[in-house]
Amino acid sequence: MVEKRKFTVNVQKATEGGYSGRCLELPGAISEGETLKELKANMKEAILLVLESIKKDTKSDDKLVIEISS
Repeated sequence: MVEKRKFTVNVQKATEGGYSGRCLELPGAISEGETLKELKANMKEAILLVLESIKKDTKSDDKLVIEISS
């Protein structure tokens, strides 16, 4: 089963047109798009790439999972 995760993206409208986005939970995940739909697709790809990089660079014994209830 695939784990679903949610990420918050700060979206800004560019003065020259289009949009830029930055994932608040993964600061390295940044992208842009001409439309909000394109930005969303590009952000999904950027987030997946950052998560893949983190997974590759982290040994399984270096992880600690913390669950916080709000």
